Parts: sequence; C-alpha cells; structure tokens
Amino acid sequence: MTGITSCGAYIPMTRLPLSLIDGGAAQSDGPEKAVAYYDEDSVTMAVAAAVDCLAERARDEIDCVMFASTTYPMREKQGAVLIAKALDLRRDVETADYTGSLRSGTDALKGALRAVAAGAARNALVVVGDCRMAAPRGALERNLGDAAVAFLVGSTDVIATMDASTAIANEMQDLWRSDGDDFTHSWENRFVVEEGYVPSMVEAVDALLEKTGSSAGDYACHALYAHDARSHATLVRRLKIDRDRVVDTLFGRVGNCGASFAPLLLCAALERAQGGDKILLAGYGDGAEAFSFSCHAAMAASANRLGVAGHLERRRSLRSYDSYLRSRGLDKKEWEAGTGPGLSATIRMRERDADIGLVGAACARCGQIHFPRPRICYKCYARDEWLPYRISDKTGEVLSYTFDFFFPAPEPPTIMTIVDVEGCRVHIQLADIAPDRVKLELPVRFMFRKLHDAGGKPNYFWKAVPA
Repeated sequence: MTGITSCGAYIPMTRLPLSLIDGGAAQSDGPEKAVAYYDEDSVTMAVAAAVDCLAERARDEIDCVMFASTTYPMREKQGAVLIAKALDLRRDVETADYTGSLRSGTDALKGALRAVAAGAARNALVVVGDCRMAAPRGALERNLGDAAVAFLVGSTDVIATMDASTAIANEMQDLWRSDGDDFTHSWENRFVVEEGYVPSMVEAVDALLEKTGSSAGDYACHALYAHDARSHATLVRRLKIDRDRVVDTLFGRVGNCGASFAPLLLCAALERAQGGDKILLAGYGDGAEAFSFSCHAAMAASANRLGVAGHLERRRSLRSYDSYLRSRGLDKKEWEAGTGPGLSATIRMRERDADIGLVGAACARCGQIHFPRPRICYKCYARDEWLPYRISDKTGEVLSYTFDFFFPAPEPPTIMTIVDVEGCRVHIQLADIAPDRVKLELPVRFMFRKLHDAGGKPNYFWKAVPA
C-alpha cells in the first residue's frame, strides 16, 4: 500500500493585519494574513515544512525530493537540490522541481505517489512553498498569503492513500505573472470566478464523484482551493456540501498561499481525520484537479511537529504597513543593492555543508562537537579526526546576546547570540522574537533563512528561533 506517511507545514509567524493595508490601526483580533518576513522566501519556508514533516523520521531513507513553487527566486538553478542539502539528505537522492502553475503542488504530490507505487523510490519527500506578492494596496493584496507544506510518501505506516483523481485543463488568462514581474496580476474578479474558477472546480469534482461512484456526503472533509472567501462560499453552495465538512480556508488568518494552498488544506484535513474517513481535495490553476483520499490512521502525535494548527498559534503582528513594505523591499531606497557576482562560488562550495546543511563535526576521539569544523579538537587536541554532525535538528540555549541597531533590518535591532548545542558554541542570529523577550538560557531551535541578496541572488544560512 502506497500513500502519505507523514505531513508537516510552515506558516510564517509574522502577520499583517488587513486594517493596516487600509491605513487604519492594527486590530488585535481582526483579520490578517501570514507574510514571509525579510529573511524568508519559498525555499526557507519549504525547508521548515520539511523539517516539521520529518520529525523523528530517518532522513537517510528518503530517495527523492520534489519541490513545487511558482516563486522560487532562481531561474536556472534547481530548488530541490538546495532543499536536499539543507536537510542533510543523502548525496544520491533524486531531485526535481515543479513550477509554472498553481497546481504544481498537487502535481508534485501526485508524481511522488506514482513514483513510489511504481517502485522508483522507497520514500519520496514533497515540499511546496510559495511567496507570491500583490501590488501594494492592490486588489489581490488582502487575500494573498505565504506558507509551505510537506508530505512524506512511502509504503509503510501509511496514514492516507489516494484512491482516484480527475483533471480539467482550461486555458484562460485569469491569474498570471510574467518573467520579471514582481507582482501577481488578475483579470476582473467576476470573470475569473464565474468563467474560470467555479465551472472548472465543479467539473473536476463532479467527474471525481462519478468516477468513484460516490457522493459529496461520503467525504468527511472537503479541502477546496479558493481565490477568496466569497468565491469559496459560492463553490460550496454549487457543490451542495455540508459546511461542517469543509476545511477552513484560513482567509483572514493565512490567505491564499498559491501552489501551497490546496496541499496545506489537505495537511489540515489529515490532522483532524480519523481512520476510515475520506477526504476530497480540489485544486485550481489553468483548470482544476480533484482527488479522493482514504484515511487509514490518525496522524501520530509528536512533540516536535507543529503542523498547520501549531503554526497558526505562533504569531506576531507587524507594527505598521511600512514595516511590511521594508520587509519585502518595496520601500524606496537611496542606494540599491549591488548586483555583482557576490560571494565566491569556490568558498560557497567548500563550506556548503556548514552553511546550507548546518553540519558541524564530532571529534572521533573524544566526541566533542565543533561548529564550524576546525583542524584541531580544542578538548583532546586530536588532529583531523572528525565525523559529520548535523546541528540543524538539535536544540540549544542562549549563552549570551547583543542587540545591533546599526545592521539594516525592517524592524531593528538585529539580535546576535552565542548558542550552546551539546557543548558546542555557535555564533548565530536570533529571529522571530521581540527584544524584550530575549533572555539567557532561552531554549532555541534552528531555521533555514535568507541572510542577504549579495550578487543579486538569495544567500542562505541558519538562524536560531525560540523553541
């Protein structure tokens, strides 16, 4: 039996109150959306979702990684291989990118299920991250949000299997973003919904019900992609679905997160499903797709996994709309960032295990952990006797910290720390925390983040965040 064996999610804790878009004051309990902060993008969110999915799972058993996104920042460099390195996966892991459509997330999941079923891989990791931008104060800005989701597909300890799927291709100009465009564009909303979204989704779902000989009432959960809350309500009425069985689309909390949206709703459905339940998933983009899933067991509880529900509880509101503009680089600057070659490719390759994978070294003689790896162990003085030691999935505590108000950041200060990890001291930036909450012995874990855009491209490292 082939199916989903685990799933995880990542929703940025930074939230933009929608009232700020309209020029009003932030409302503590008002509608908001999740926004990737200045050091986050589709890649960092995908890595975080994968870590959430792989909690307490053996990484050396993963045979392939499939990464889906419409907003991966590089045009001629694979994202899946970067994610595999960040996760410290085997060097012979197969990698593939899916892009160009809002359905790329469900396409990647479908591809992984078929690859494992065909015997091409024992375990496949699907990661989907999207960080689409709308023009400031434009028509789409209130509804677009950022998030990532991940699924592990295998043939042991399966929690859900895909029974059937249907697809509808529908060529029309409704939502698009051309190469070089910063913002997603949309044709008139009524046209998009009435001529594209609703009829395509209804056709795909009806075809699935006919194919499986089932009815809407046979499904405990309906996870339905939508442009906004109003179009979602229209679709639910057209399909005559009991609203109690519809998965919350999270508008007013997260927003439409592009290629991640339908998979994120599936992850939320799996978190609440029980063995014997059936889930209907429908996604949209240049047509529509519908899937029928059967649940065989409830998600196993894990203290190291937050999932959709756990990430919704982690939140902090931006203080102003200007903070949001600065975090996205949408504010006017006197000087633009340089676009030279940036960091040395030679140094980047030589240090990629430490920089991308946060892999340190354990002394083969005494076991002392070091980061980065030196020539000499400072505890037993052994020379060049090292074993790789992954730090990214460990926890640590803050030994010392300092506030830097000079380093450019959307909301100063930048917080630099020395973190102890099993006797190893790591110099690292602390993120996702207000300065007044920083304290000594603060428990932290590690998140893959963007440091800067030197050379006109994103450059990544890890940061500490409160555990």
